[in-house]
Amino acid sequence: MELVLLTALGVGGATVIGSLMGFIFKKLSHKFSDIVLSFAAGVMLAAAVLGLILPSLDYGGTYGLIITVAGIFAGALCLNLIDKLVPHLHKLVGVDGEKHNNQNLSKVLLFVTAIAIHNLPEGIAAGVGFGSGDTSQALIIAGGIALQNIPEGMVIIGPMLAAGVSPRRTFVCAMITGLVEVIGTLIGYFAVSLASAILPFALAFAGGTMLYVISDEMIPETHAHGNERGATYALLVGFCIMLITDVLLG
Repeated sequence: MELVLLTALGVGGATVIGSLMGFIFKKLSHKFSDIVLSFAAGVMLAAAVLGLILPSLDYGGTYGLIITVAGIFAGALCLNLIDKLVPHLHKLVGVDGEKHNNQNLSKVLLFVTAIAIHNLPEGIAAGVGFGSGDTSQALIIAGGIALQNIPEGMVIIGPMLAAGVSPRRTFVCAMITGLVEVIGTLIGYFAVSLASAILPFALAFAGGTMLYVISDEMIPETHAHGNERGATYALLVGFCIMLITDVLLG
C-alpha cells in the first residue's frame, strides 16, 4: 500500500513538476510542445497496450477477448460522455469549433475541469495496474502516465497566465489537477483490490480511456500546427522506449 501511495503522489506530482517548468518556459513554441506531447502520447499508448489491454486478455480466461473489447469501448464511451457533459481541452485552446454550455464558468474552472477529465481516468489506470498484483507492470504504467503529465503540466501554464489568471492561482490549479490523479489512482487500486473479479474488465476499461485521450485529444492537438512528421516520429520514439523498458523489466 505504501508503494501505491508513493506512486500516486509521484504521478500526481509530475503534473506539478511540469507546471513549474511551464513557469520557467512560458512561451513554448508549437513545434516543441507538439513534439513533447507526441512523445508522451507514444509512452501512454505503450502503457495502455502493454500494461492494461494485454494483461486484461490474460486475466480474462475463456471470455477474455469479449471482456477486453467490451472494457475498451466502455472506457472510451465513458470518457466521451464526460466530454459531452463538461467543457474540455479543445474548447479551451481553440483547436476546433465544439461548443459547450460553459458561458457562465470561469476560465480557471474550465481549465481545471479540462485537465481533470484526463487526469482522473489516468489515475484510475495507474491504480488498476497495482490492483492486478503485477508491481513491475504497474510501475511501467505509472511511469508512462507520469511522463505524459510533465509536458501536460508545462503546456497549460502559458494559456492560463495569458487568460489573466494570477501565477499563484495558476499553480494552485495545477496542484488540484495533480491531486485528482492521486485520488483516481487510489480509486482504481481499491476498486480492483476489493473485487478481483472485475480486474480484466477494469484493466481494459482503463486502457480504453487512455486510448481515447490519445486519439481524441493528444494526436489531433500535435498535428494541428504543421508539425505532423516530427510529431509522428516522437510518438514512435515514446512507444519504443516503453516497449524496450517493458522487455528489459519483464
